[in-house]
Amino acid sequence: MPDLEKVLPELAAEMAARSDRGEVASYIPQLRKVDPLKFGIAVVTNDGLILTAGDADEAFSIQSVSKVFTLTQALGEVGDRLWKRVGREPSGDPFNSIVQLEHEHGIPRNPFINAGAIVISDVMLAGHQPRETIGEIVRFIRFLSDDESIAIDPAVAASERATGFRNFALANYMKSFGNLVHAPDLVLGVYFHHCAIAMSCRQLALAGRFLANNGYHPATGHSVISPQRNRRILSLMLTCGHYDGSGDFAFRVGIPGKSGVGGGILGIVPGVASLAVWSPGLNENGNSKLGSIALEMLAREMNWSIFSR
Repeated sequence: MPDLEKVLPELAAEMAARSDRGEVASYIPQLRKVDPLKFGIAVVTNDGLILTAGDADEAFSIQSVSKVFTLTQALGEVGDRLWKRVGREPSGDPFNSIVQLEHEHGIPRNPFINAGAIVISDVMLAGHQPRETIGEIVRFIRFLSDDESIAIDPAVAASERATGFRNFALANYMKSFGNLVHAPDLVLGVYFHHCAIAMSCRQLALAGRFLANNGYHPATGHSVISPQRNRRILSLMLTCGHYDGSGDFAFRVGIPGKSGVGGGILGIVPGVASLAVWSPGLNENGNSKLGSIALEMLAREMNWSIFSR
């Protein structure tokens, strides 16, 4: 097997030399300010090796990558009852599309599009104030990554609320179908804040370790989620984790992954490693352009595609 300690710096150097880096998300004002030349990558193997390259220790807005962790929490709280309110199919539409909700009576296609993640936020809000629910999400991610410094970027959260008209529309539309229990404003408070969590590639790869370890936290040996539900999360990451670019990511990279418009991607090689990459420029589907290319190259070099193992 190629030497991972050699492969990562070479990969980061190649990405640094590329000029076509995609476009930084501009519809959230705070994300518009991010330097498009940034690139970081981190790999945490199941046997405890941590390797990084580039800007792997600089925090960025994880945005929709947070939906992996909120889905994990929601499944732990309500189990398979969740699937009565959220589907498990790829959407084939942009992440903030409202079109399918009308045809499918307010039931989002999957937990990773915006509408689905808003329903997950509603599930997690049950019996709590928004501030308490947001605190639980942050504490969970801190536990997974073993890092108490992880926090929400308040400027990003405020920026999302100020420009989140489409998400307000999605929430109100689902409320009209009875698929939100709480007031849309309260649910969106949770949603905007967990999308505004800031993490580095190193922290994100550490937080994803349990997914590569059959649901177990490798540092403690404790179960985060059952192996069966862990497999379900990975299957959703593979089929739905990159919105209407999910099929192409599965085709090219061949591992479960979840992207965010902050330019981050969490990738999982089951039984092997957790990966995180960050490059702020996005492709036409809203996924990190260089991040996707870097993971494709890394998976090919290390023979990590789940279809070739």
